[in-house]
Amino acid sequence: MTVPDELTELASIDGHIGLQQTACIPVTDDGLLRGDGAFEFVRCYLGRPFRLQEHLDRMERSCALLRLPFPHVQIREEIAALLQALGAKNRDLRIVLTRGGRRILLLYRFPPWEHAQLALIRDEPRLVIGGAKTLSYAGNMLAKRMATDRGFTDALLVRPNGHIMEAQQAAFFWADAAGNLCTPPLSEGILDSITRRVIMTRLSVEERPCHERDAFAASEAFLAGTSREVHPIARIEDRYFPDVPGPLTRRAIDAYRAEVASELGLQRRQIDAAAAE
Repeated sequence: MTVPDELTELASIDGHIGLQQTACIPVTDDGLLRGDGAFEFVRCYLGRPFRLQEHLDRMERSCALLRLPFPHVQIREEIAALLQALGAKNRDLRIVLTRGGRRILLLYRFPPWEHAQLALIRDEPRLVIGGAKTLSYAGNMLAKRMATDRGFTDALLVRPNGHIMEAQQAAFFWADAAGNLCTPPLSEGILDSITRRVIMTRLSVEERPCHERDAFAASEAFLAGTSREVHPIARIEDRYFPDVPGPLTRRAIDAYRAEVASELGLQRRQIDAAAAE
Protein backbone atom coordinates (compact mmCIF):
# COMPACT_ATOMS: atom_id res chain seq x y z
CA MET A 1 0.00 0.00 0.00
CA THR A 2 1.28 3.46 -0.90
CA VAL A 3 1.91 5.67 2.13
CA PRO A 4 0.57 9.25 1.70
CA ASP A 5 3.30 11.86 1.23
CA GLU A 6 2.20 13.84 4.27
CA LEU A 7 3.12 10.88 6.52
CA THR A 8 6.66 10.52 5.19
CA GLU A 9 7.70 13.68 3.35
CA LEU A 10 9.32 16.76 4.83
CA ALA A 11 8.01 20.30 5.01
CA SER A 12 9.46 23.60 6.16
CA ILE A 13 7.24 26.26 7.74
CA ASP A 14 9.07 29.53 8.36
CA GLY A 15 12.32 27.59 8.56
CA HIS A 16 11.08 24.86 10.91
CA ILE A 17 11.53 21.44 9.27
CA GLY A 18 9.28 18.51 10.11
CA LEU A 19 6.81 16.07 8.59
CA GLN A 20 4.02 17.45 6.43
CA GLN A 21 1.52 15.69 8.70
CA THR A 22 2.38 18.01 11.58
CA ALA A 23 3.03 21.22 9.58
CA CYS A 24 0.46 23.96 10.14
CA ILE A 25 -0.26 27.66 9.60
CA PRO A 26 -2.81 29.99 11.26
CA VAL A 27 -6.34 29.50 9.91
CA THR A 28 -6.68 33.30 9.64
CA ASP A 29 -3.95 33.56 6.98
CA ASP A 30 -5.37 35.21 3.85
CA GLY A 31 -3.32 32.80 1.80
CA LEU A 32 -5.79 30.17 3.01
CA LEU A 33 -8.93 32.30 3.23
CA ARG A 34 -8.55 34.26 -0.02
CA GLY A 35 -5.89 32.47 -2.04
CA ASP A 36 -3.74 35.58 -1.63
CA GLY A 37 -0.16 34.54 -2.16
CA ALA A 38 2.38 33.24 -4.66
CA PHE A 39 3.99 29.88 -5.33
CA GLU A 40 6.61 28.13 -7.44
CA PHE A 41 7.22 24.49 -8.25
CA VAL A 42 10.79 23.25 -8.74
CA ARG A 43 11.99 19.80 -9.80
CA CYS A 44 14.93 18.45 -7.79
CA TYR A 45 17.02 15.63 -9.23
CA LEU A 46 19.00 13.75 -6.57
CA GLY A 47 18.45 16.73 -4.29
CA ARG A 48 19.66 19.27 -6.86
CA PRO A 49 17.09 21.90 -7.90
CA PHE A 50 16.85 22.64 -11.63
CA ARG A 51 16.73 26.32 -12.62
CA LEU A 52 16.08 27.41 -9.03
CA GLN A 53 17.23 30.98 -9.68
CA GLU A 54 14.81 31.36 -12.60
CA HIS A 55 11.97 30.06 -10.44
CA LEU A 56 12.83 32.49 -7.65
CA ASP A 57 13.14 35.37 -10.12
CA ARG A 58 9.67 34.57 -11.45
CA MET A 59 8.33 34.28 -7.92
CA GLU A 60 9.74 37.68 -7.09
CA ARG A 61 7.90 39.12 -10.11
CA SER A 62 4.68 37.43 -8.96
CA CYS A 63 5.14 38.90 -5.47
CA ALA A 64 5.79 42.37 -6.88
CA LEU A 65 2.58 42.16 -8.91
CA LEU A 66 0.64 41.09 -5.80
CA ARG A 67 2.34 43.70 -3.57
CA LEU A 68 3.62 40.81 -1.47
CA PRO A 69 7.02 41.01 0.29
CA PHE A 70 9.63 38.63 -1.11
CA PRO A 71 12.07 37.37 1.58
CA HIS A 72 15.16 36.83 -0.61
CA VAL A 73 17.62 35.63 2.02
CA GLN A 74 15.26 33.62 4.19
CA ILE A 75 13.66 31.64 1.38
CA ARG A 76 17.04 30.70 -0.11
CA GLU A 77 18.41 29.60 3.26
CA GLU A 78 15.30 27.58 4.05
CA ILE A 79 15.33 25.84 0.66
CA ALA A 80 18.99 24.91 1.18
CA ALA A 81 18.27 23.54 4.65
CA LEU A 82 15.30 21.47 3.48
CA LEU A 83 17.22 20.00 0.54
CA GLN A 84 20.12 19.16 2.84
CA ALA A 85 17.69 17.29 5.09
CA LEU A 86 16.24 15.54 2.02
CA GLY A 87 19.58 14.24 0.74
CA ALA A 88 20.17 12.82 -2.73
CA LYS A 89 16.56 12.01 -3.60
CA ASN A 90 14.29 12.94 -6.49
CA ARG A 91 11.53 15.25 -5.34
CA ASP A 92 9.35 18.13 -6.54
CA LEU A 93 9.56 21.22 -4.33
CA ARG A 94 6.64 23.60 -3.81
CA ILE A 95 7.52 27.07 -2.54
CA VAL A 96 4.62 29.11 -1.09
CA LEU A 97 4.48 32.65 0.25
CA THR A 98 1.21 33.79 1.84
CA ARG A 99 -0.31 37.17 2.62
CA GLY A 100 -0.06 36.22 6.28
CA GLY A 101 3.73 36.12 5.97
CA ARG A 102 4.16 32.35 6.02
CA ARG A 103 7.03 30.72 4.12
CA ILE A 104 6.03 27.16 3.19
CA LEU A 105 8.16 24.51 1.49
CA LEU A 106 6.72 21.10 0.61
CA LEU A 107 8.34 18.05 -1.01
CA TYR A 108 6.55 15.52 -3.25
CA ARG A 109 7.61 12.28 -4.86
CA PHE A 110 7.67 12.42 -8.67
CA PRO A 111 4.18 11.47 -9.95
CA PRO A 112 3.60 9.02 -12.81
CA TRP A 113 2.31 10.54 -16.06
CA GLU A 114 0.29 8.71 -18.69
CA HIS A 115 0.06 10.21 -22.16
CA ALA A 116 -2.12 13.31 -22.01
CA GLN A 117 -5.67 13.41 -23.37
CA LEU A 118 -6.94 16.97 -23.64
CA ALA A 119 -10.43 18.42 -23.59
CA LEU A 120 -10.96 21.94 -24.91
CA ILE A 121 -12.24 24.21 -22.13
CA ARG A 122 -13.29 27.82 -22.79
CA ASP A 123 -11.54 30.39 -20.63
CA GLU A 124 -10.28 33.96 -20.63
CA PRO A 125 -6.98 35.11 -19.08
CA ARG A 126 -7.20 37.42 -16.05
CA LEU A 127 -5.24 40.44 -17.24
CA VAL A 128 -4.85 42.01 -13.79
CA ILE A 129 -2.68 39.14 -12.54
CA GLY A 130 -1.67 37.65 -15.88
CA GLY A 131 1.67 35.86 -15.77
CA ALA A 132 1.75 35.54 -11.97
CA LYS A 133 1.74 32.17 -10.20
CA THR A 134 -0.78 32.94 -7.48
CA LEU A 135 -2.46 30.64 -4.96
CA SER A 136 -5.80 31.34 -6.67
CA TYR A 137 -5.82 28.17 -8.79
CA ALA A 138 -9.46 27.24 -8.32
CA GLY A 139 -10.27 28.12 -11.94
CA ASN A 140 -7.47 25.94 -13.29
CA MET A 141 -8.51 23.04 -11.09
CA LEU A 142 -12.13 23.41 -12.12
CA ALA A 143 -11.04 23.27 -15.76
CA LYS A 144 -9.18 20.02 -15.07
CA ARG A 145 -12.20 18.54 -13.29
CA MET A 146 -14.42 19.51 -16.22
CA ALA A 147 -11.98 17.64 -18.47
CA THR A 148 -11.73 14.55 -16.27
CA ASP A 149 -15.52 14.42 -15.92
CA ARG A 150 -15.54 13.81 -19.69
CA GLY A 151 -12.87 11.12 -19.55
CA PHE A 152 -9.84 13.26 -20.41
CA THR A 153 -6.70 13.78 -18.30
CA ASP A 154 -6.27 17.54 -18.70
CA ALA A 155 -7.87 20.75 -19.92
CA LEU A 156 -6.55 22.70 -22.90
CA LEU A 157 -7.66 26.28 -22.27
CA VAL A 158 -9.15 28.12 -25.25
CA ARG A 159 -10.04 31.80 -25.47
CA PRO A 160 -13.48 32.82 -26.80
CA ASN A 161 -11.84 33.69 -30.15
CA GLY A 162 -10.73 30.07 -30.55
CA HIS A 163 -7.08 30.68 -29.71
CA ILE A 164 -5.47 28.02 -27.55
CA MET A 165 -3.51 29.29 -24.54
CA GLU A 166 -2.10 26.41 -22.47
CA ALA A 167 -3.14 23.43 -20.39
CA GLN A 168 -4.30 24.12 -16.83
CA GLN A 169 -0.74 23.58 -15.53
CA ALA A 170 1.53 23.31 -18.56
CA ALA A 171 2.63 24.99 -21.78
CA PHE A 172 1.37 23.67 -25.14
CA PHE A 173 3.50 22.80 -28.19
CA TRP A 174 2.38 21.42 -31.53
CA ALA A 175 3.93 20.45 -34.87
CA ASP A 176 2.31 21.92 -37.96
CA ALA A 177 1.86 20.20 -41.32
CA ALA A 178 5.27 21.45 -42.49
CA GLY A 179 6.98 19.90 -39.48
CA ASN A 180 7.61 23.17 -37.62
CA LEU A 181 7.50 23.03 -33.83
CA CYS A 182 5.26 25.83 -32.55
CA THR A 183 3.96 27.26 -29.28
CA PRO A 184 1.53 30.11 -28.46
CA PRO A 185 3.21 33.46 -27.65
CA LEU A 186 3.18 34.93 -24.13
CA SER A 187 0.87 37.66 -25.47
CA GLU A 188 -1.94 35.09 -25.44
CA GLY A 189 -2.01 35.44 -21.64
CA ILE A 190 -0.03 32.31 -20.83
CA LEU A 191 2.52 31.69 -18.10
CA ASP A 192 6.18 32.27 -18.92
CA SER A 193 6.97 28.60 -18.34
CA ILE A 194 10.57 27.80 -17.44
CA THR A 195 10.33 24.38 -19.09
CA ARG A 196 9.03 26.15 -22.18
CA ARG A 197 12.09 28.42 -22.09
CA VAL A 198 14.45 25.43 -21.96
CA ILE A 199 12.82 23.82 -25.00
CA MET A 200 12.87 27.08 -26.95
CA THR A 201 16.60 27.56 -26.34
CA ARG A 202 17.43 23.95 -27.25
CA LEU A 203 15.20 23.53 -30.32
CA SER A 204 13.95 25.68 -33.18
CA VAL A 205 10.48 26.81 -32.08
CA GLU A 206 8.10 29.27 -33.73
CA GLU A 207 5.91 31.40 -31.47
CA ARG A 208 2.55 32.00 -33.11
CA PRO A 209 -1.13 31.96 -32.19
CA CYS A 210 -2.71 28.53 -32.24
CA HIS A 211 -6.33 28.25 -33.29
CA GLU A 212 -8.34 25.14 -32.46
CA ARG A 213 -8.09 24.05 -36.10
CA ASP A 214 -4.26 24.21 -35.86
CA ALA A 215 -4.31 21.84 -32.91
CA PHE A 216 -6.59 19.39 -34.72
CA ALA A 217 -4.37 19.57 -37.84
CA ALA A 218 -1.15 19.01 -35.87
CA SER A 219 1.00 15.98 -36.65
CA GLU A 220 1.95 15.71 -32.96
CA ALA A 221 1.76 17.75 -29.77
CA PHE A 222 3.07 17.81 -26.22
CA LEU A 223 2.80 19.66 -22.93
CA ALA A 224 5.77 21.11 -21.04
CA GLY A 225 5.96 21.81 -17.32
CA THR A 226 8.17 21.40 -14.27
CA SER A 227 6.72 18.12 -13.03
CA ARG A 228 5.66 16.80 -16.44
CA GLU A 229 8.93 17.75 -18.15
CA VAL A 230 7.98 17.01 -21.80
CA HIS A 231 4.62 15.22 -21.74
CA PRO A 232 3.35 13.57 -24.97
CA ILE A 233 -0.24 14.22 -26.00
CA ALA A 234 -2.20 11.22 -27.29
CA ARG A 235 -5.50 12.97 -27.97
CA ILE A 236 -7.16 16.39 -28.28
CA GLU A 237 -10.92 15.91 -28.14
CA ASP A 238 -11.64 13.44 -30.98
CA ARG A 239 -8.26 13.95 -32.67
CA TYR A 240 -6.05 10.95 -31.85
CA PHE A 241 -2.32 11.09 -32.62
CA PRO A 242 -1.14 7.75 -34.04
CA ASP A 243 2.57 8.01 -33.18
CA VAL A 244 3.04 8.92 -29.50
CA PRO A 245 5.53 10.28 -28.72
CA GLY A 246 6.18 11.72 -32.17
CA PRO A 247 9.67 12.53 -33.51
CA LEU A 248 9.67 16.18 -32.40
CA THR A 249 8.35 15.20 -28.98
CA ARG A 250 11.17 12.68 -28.62
CA ARG A 251 13.67 15.37 -29.63
CA ALA A 252 12.20 17.71 -27.02
CA ILE A 253 12.43 15.02 -24.32
CA ASP A 254 16.05 14.37 -25.23
CA ALA A 255 16.93 18.08 -25.35
CA TYR A 256 15.28 18.83 -22.03
CA ARG A 257 16.92 15.95 -20.16
CA ALA A 258 20.30 16.76 -21.69
CA GLU A 259 19.97 20.33 -20.41
CA VAL A 260 19.06 19.13 -16.92
CA ALA A 261 22.00 16.72 -16.80
CA SER A 262 24.43 19.36 -18.05
CA GLU A 263 23.32 22.09 -15.65
CA LEU A 264 23.17 19.87 -12.57
CA GLY A 265 26.38 17.96 -13.25
CA LEU A 266 24.59 14.61 -13.45
CA GLN A 267 24.69 11.80 -15.96
CA ARG A 268 21.91 11.48 -18.50
CA ARG A 269 21.04 7.98 -17.24
CA GLN A 270 20.40 9.48 -13.79
CA ILE A 271 17.88 11.92 -15.27
CA ASP A 272 16.19 9.15 -17.26
CA ALA A 273 15.97 7.00 -14.12
CA ALA A 274 14.47 9.88 -12.14
CA ALA A 275 11.81 10.50 -14.77
CA ALA A 276 10.93 6.80 -14.76
CA GLU A 277 10.28 6.68 -10.98
